Amino acid sequence: MNFPFRLATALLAVVLLAPASALADKAGERPPVLKALERHGLTVLEEFPGPPNLRAFAAMSNAQAVAVYVAADGSAIVGTRIDAAGAEADADKLKELALKPVGDKIWADLQASTWIRDGKPDAPRIVYTFSDPNCPYCNRFWHAARPWIDAGKVQLRHVMVGVIRKDSPNKAAAMLTAKDPSAALLENESNFKQGGIKPADTIPASIAEKLDANRRLMGQLGFQGTPATVSRDADGIVQRRSGMPQGPELESVLGPRP
Repeated sequence: MNFPFRLATALLAVVLLAPASALADKAGERPPVLKALERHGLTVLEEFPGPPNLRAFAAMSNAQAVAVYVAADGSAIVGTRIDAAGAEADADKLKELALKPVGDKIWADLQASTWIRDGKPDAPRIVYTFSDPNCPYCNRFWHAARPWIDAGKVQLRHVMVGVIRKDSPNKAAAMLTAKDPSAALLENESNFKQGGIKPADTIPASIAEKLDANRRLMGQLGFQGTPATVSRDADGIVQRRSGMPQGPELESVLGPRP
């Protein structure tokens, strides 16, 4: 059974789970219905003060924050609670208890991954992008980002993976083992149409482990291909995007155009 966790702006998505006889646990204990929701892919985080006669919990469904409201009979309502003025009643709580801590964990995992810097070390905005040396859309994104990089506004951190072609891991290894990985990245991207960087003959075991860890992280974040970007918005909330950002999305990822 699939539950409708995608939220519309002013729509209440309702899911009733557990029979009426399944009463909610005592205050402070997790209601059993939360386990049922977690079996279907929801990650339930913290409880917060909710409306009368309902217990409220912050949760995540993929990259989306949702609220779970548990009734006295043990059933659950998953969706958006709208106040009398027509606004989302618990948006701030979801940001505080779900979006921010989950985003902070994602950001820490990316910082600890193996990446190559593209841009000035002191650039005020950092953007992570999963890149394959043979990915044409990664190359297009690299070119599209030049105004921000050249102006010193953005530092792109390329989290290298080798997934597109047989020699992708060897090319990524050549870049990561170079004396200057940033220069090797520049060589690959600026000469992409001519074949890019020469693949390494062999891949050191330590580099193979790092590339595998990057690939696992890419999958854990819900990405299936490259490029895939992770950035922070004006509120510091982590935003994930699959594919090459285009048009207005470029400014959403990289900030105002220089």
